Amino acid sequence: MLLRLLIPVCVLIVGALLAWRLGAPMEEPKPEPAPPQLLKTEIMELQRTTFPVMLESQGTVRAHYTTTVTPQVAGVISAIHPNFEDGAFFKKDDVLAELDPADFKVAVSSAESGLARAQAALIQEEARAKQARLNWDDLGYNEEPSDLVLRVPQLKEAKANVDAAQADLDQALRDLDRTKIRAPFDGRVQKRVIGLGQAVGGSTALGEVFATDFAEIRLPFSPRQLAYVSLPSKEGDPAVNVTLTDAVAGENSPKWEATIVRTEGTLDESSRELFAIARIQDPFSVKSGKPPLLIGQPVRARIEGVKLNDVFVLPRHALRGVNRIYLVDKENPMILRTPIDPIWSTEEVLVVREGLEPGDWLSITRLPYAPDEAPVEVIKPAATPEGPAAAEAKKQKPSDS
Repeated sequence: MLLRLLIPVCVLIVGALLAWRLGAPMEEPKPEPAPPQLLKTEIMELQRTTFPVMLESQGTVRAHYTTTVTPQVAGVISAIHPNFEDGAFFKKDDVLAELDPADFKVAVSSAESGLARAQAALIQEEARAKQARLNWDDLGYNEEPSDLVLRVPQLKEAKANVDAAQADLDQALRDLDRTKIRAPFDGRVQKRVIGLGQAVGGSTALGEVFATDFAEIRLPFSPRQLAYVSLPSKEGDPAVNVTLTDAVAGENSPKWEATIVRTEGTLDESSRELFAIARIQDPFSVKSGKPPLLIGQPVRARIEGVKLNDVFVLPRHALRGVNRIYLVDKENPMILRTPIDPIWSTEEVLVVREGLEPGDWLSITRLPYAPDEAPVEVIKPAATPEGPAAAEAKKQKPSDS
């Protein structure tokens, strides 16, 4: 009986002890201080180099000149040749269209008849003048006969009539030849506006044609760009090489080589830009196998500019904020916030001439927050055998098209 009472009591005592032990507050372990973490950065050693400037512009292809084809005589269109269709090519003096020649052939026959009558009258007048001289000599007069006696005025009139008749015939022959409407130069048809059977006059527009020997592109240059390129401004100045790409095709665009041959000489009133004229030979691939250009096609242009000597070329991703970079002290590696003043920049690089020294270490790792003089750990030099200047120059160098 006593044992039955002791067992529950012991259980209660053990339970109470466990509850007290578990409910007692435990002392939390104190964290050990972590060692300070150094910022890690890759560096690039800076050296002075030569940087070739490549300028970018854009424009639209336009024909060297565009002409409205008009007939030189009035008539009715009797034939239209295949090379006078929209987009067709033609050579100089090719026949594009023809007028009905019937009336002009009649005019030629009439002029030939008039010339024959004038020539017959001249022969008769020459015989009369010869006979008048003989008659004068037979009469035995000692003095010279007058022009009227020798029929000189009548002879001059007969010769003038022959000349006039010959001129009429020449004009009739020219008008007959002009019924064949010929191309004024090597070119291409932009638009034809007449049809068979249409009556046209001397000022009627038959169509628009443009030359295909070369095309031109009008390229704008900002005042900043003008300081880095030598554009031809007068006759004899050297041309500037230009590489053209299709502004719509993107990276897969073919390339065309062109040259800037002149400038317009006046600044645009609104933008203060100077426009230069680039010329591309054989733009429609008539003689070459290159991809053709189209009139009105937008193109991008890369122009060879001057070479910047003794400059530092920095990768753009090393820029921290507005015109600021992080240099790394060589003796005691730490961040040195350094302002820069770029003299030229592209999407890839910045070109700096002052404020840096050869051998400086440039931090090229993006650091979220790096206070001035913060200690850093240099991982390894990131300079490549080419460096950013050579890589940018290689990228900008035009490839053969």
